[in-house]
Amino acid sequence: MQVVVVMVVFGVLAALVAGALVWRWPVLAAPRISPRTVFEEAERHPSFGRLLWSRVGAARLSEYALGAALMIAIAGGALLGVVLWMVRSNEGLARYDLSAARFGASHATTGSTDVLRAVSQIGGTVGSIVVAVAVAVIVVAHHRLRLRSVIAFLVVVMVGESLLVALIKAAVDRARPDIDRLTGFSGASFPSGHAATAAATLAAAALLLGSGQDHRCRAGFTALAAGLAVCVAASRVFLGVHWLTDVVAGLALGWVWFAVTSVGFGGRLVRFAEPVEAAEQALATSATPGPHG
Repeated sequence: MQVVVVMVVFGVLAALVAGALVWRWPVLAAPRISPRTVFEEAERHPSFGRLLWSRVGAARLSEYALGAALMIAIAGGALLGVVLWMVRSNEGLARYDLSAARFGASHATTGSTDVLRAVSQIGGTVGSIVVAVAVAVIVVAHHRLRLRSVIAFLVVVMVGESLLVALIKAAVDRARPDIDRLTGFSGASFPSGHAATAAATLAAAALLLGSGQDHRCRAGFTALAAGLAVCVAASRVFLGVHWLTDVVAGLALGWVWFAVTSVGFGGRLVRFAEPVEAAEQALATSATPGPHG
């Protein structure tokens, strides 16, 4: 059961780090662009201000909000590029790919394999859908958020992440480890779809569950989500179906896409284009006259 212990240790460490970061910077649990930021941009750039004042509606302005949110993806793309460079050049974390896979194979037992498979399913299609549905029911039942907003948020998080994983897998086309594959798999190896799904879905679940809760609860939910996601990632390595760098890239991709979606939905408000709508209201009540005032 050594592999299970190692997996749990990694998960606990990730939870502690995530909890500490969110405790210090709460915005990390629910990234968003503040309405004040959009308002200030409108003041600095008259053309954007006129767009807000034109009353074209949140439906079109939401495209702008999401486009701005995609800027976060630049950092994530750069990180994925670095990991891919490690893979191609066998530098950095890639040096531990083979040893991590061998550790999982050499310490595998029937019991540990069953545990790893169970944990791995959290990042699978069925497991992630069960988590999403359960969280949606809990949040809506306690009247924290509207059902339509919750469903839209979860769909964008999960479907968007899945599409990104599929595109990158097809482009990179990395072979799976050829040691002892202890569970089923499909497609190319880079990045890990289970790790990406777990990272994105569990982070979204933590955001939704933390809605209306105090700072301590929000940090706790985020810590739990990060710890479980890292456990899922570790399980894929120890089951012999992914390299270490695959799961690192998967975690990064899942968390970055969650952050992009969170910004587009206004963080804990979970309302698409919320920063733009709030800025419209701020401009409407501002002493600064608009183009027609």
